[in-house]
Amino acid sequence: MATPISLDSYGIHNVKVLRNLSAAELYEHAVKFDGAQISANGALCVYSGEKKGRSPKDKRVVDESTSRDDVWWGDINVPLSTSSFQKNRSRAIAYLNECERVYVVDAFAGWSPKDRIKVRIICSRPYHALFMSNMLIRPKPEELNQFGEPDYTVFNAGQKPADPAVDGVETTTSVALNFALGEFVILGTEYAGEMKKGVFTIMNYLLPKRGVLSMHCSANEGKKGDVSLFFGLSGTGKTTLSADPHRDLIGDDEHGWGDDGVFNIEGGCYAKCIDLSAKSEPEIYGAIRFGTVLENTVLDPTTRRVDFHDSSLTENTRASYPIEFIPHAKIPCTGRHPRNIVFLTCDAFGVLPPVSRLTPEQAMYHFISGYTAKVAGTEVGVTEPKPNFSACFGAPFLVWHPTVYAELLAQKMREHEVNAYLVNTGWSGGAYGTGSRMSLGYTRAVIDAIHNGALAAAPTIIDPVFGLATPSECSHVPSDILQPRNSWADGAAYDATAQKLAGLFAENFRKYEDVASPEIVGAGPKALAPA
Repeated sequence: MATPISLDSYGIHNVKVLRNLSAAELYEHAVKFDGAQISANGALCVYSGEKKGRSPKDKRVVDESTSRDDVWWGDINVPLSTSSFQKNRSRAIAYLNECERVYVVDAFAGWSPKDRIKVRIICSRPYHALFMSNMLIRPKPEELNQFGEPDYTVFNAGQKPADPAVDGVETTTSVALNFALGEFVILGTEYAGEMKKGVFTIMNYLLPKRGVLSMHCSANEGKKGDVSLFFGLSGTGKTTLSADPHRDLIGDDEHGWGDDGVFNIEGGCYAKCIDLSAKSEPEIYGAIRFGTVLENTVLDPTTRRVDFHDSSLTENTRASYPIEFIPHAKIPCTGRHPRNIVFLTCDAFGVLPPVSRLTPEQAMYHFISGYTAKVAGTEVGVTEPKPNFSACFGAPFLVWHPTVYAELLAQKMREHEVNAYLVNTGWSGGAYGTGSRMSLGYTRAVIDAIHNGALAAAPTIIDPVFGLATPSECSHVPSDILQPRNSWADGAAYDATAQKLAGLFAENFRKYEDVASPEIVGAGPKALAPA
């Protein structure tokens, strides 16, 4: 057991403080005190209560003088007064004082020694402690002994409802971040992902202050040390395409890009596991063993085997495990400056090419846009794709205005001569309902051609609507697929759909035009004005 510490300075007294327990100890506590079960493959199966996903509408950032002028205020960063934060904090501390035992995890965020921060998690559920022990970077014994005071403290009192009578708190859930105090308070949600994304939000604030770009992306490295970054929203193939048996995984979700190259912010992975199988995702499937937390999955009551196809509790079933559980993980999780950046989109309108080369200005435009499209539910008979724009491919976790991150991206791309590509893993030959989903084999061939440098040298054709430089040839990908208009049976229908999507891009980008430079605004699609 780690060196005992006192929590008296936080106002937490007379409770048993358990610091940095081992996975085995936390298993014992979770089974004995928290209703957890051990699956047949050795994972710890737990349940997050009523909330089985994040509560972004309940996130608040304290409006205080040290960070007020930095924060991108609005629907994502909703202000909370310092007095309301103190009421939430007092409520959390009062709850933790009522507990028989409190778990503490002291660990790091950021594999770059000069950019990492010390994080302390204080929670009441052993599963939350094991989860964050997996997700943060676990200190060596000597580092733990010399840990000292943390830079940020997370108070997880998720079993205690928030008080909607507090000004600025609208429901019984509240997730509140105070940059001046270095504190993050969770009430009314036991979903563990709130802690993970809370730490990421902190890093999204701190790293750009140091000239380091924080990124919601995955990263891998080739045999020659060449690094690729993959940005993409849910359903675009980010996890699948970055898990390459011929390349080492630096990280699957959160990274920084500083003066020395790329580094993972986390020490673990948080993978979706609905419909998981050894065939579809062998590395993730193999990582589910002793030490892994399975969140909201369903077990056979007798055999304790996990039914990964059972979504009766939630579609958002998750597995949390240390990154070293992945066979091709690179430890330490750092790499050189990237050679290639890939923006992944699942275009259900079927008009974006499977791959395009981007200029730095186009890269900034598409980074700020963060586009993909969702297909409407067939149960209501709707087949019209729905656009989904999420700034920097991670809007819920941004603190600064998106252009701050985009400017850092462009600066680093120019400085290190990085290639940027837009890769469409969505539809071809027509929109959803008419065309077909892009072959995974074609997409993998595109990614291989990016990695081996073939696409950087390939001849291109400029798309007249989107202005994208589209390669006219790519090994193992048919030429009519590369030029999407050629894959549509009805060219006029393609033109109309392309104009529609261009208009949606322009409409979304208007909210950034007051801050974005004319060069960035001009790098977007050219939608025709309505007749």
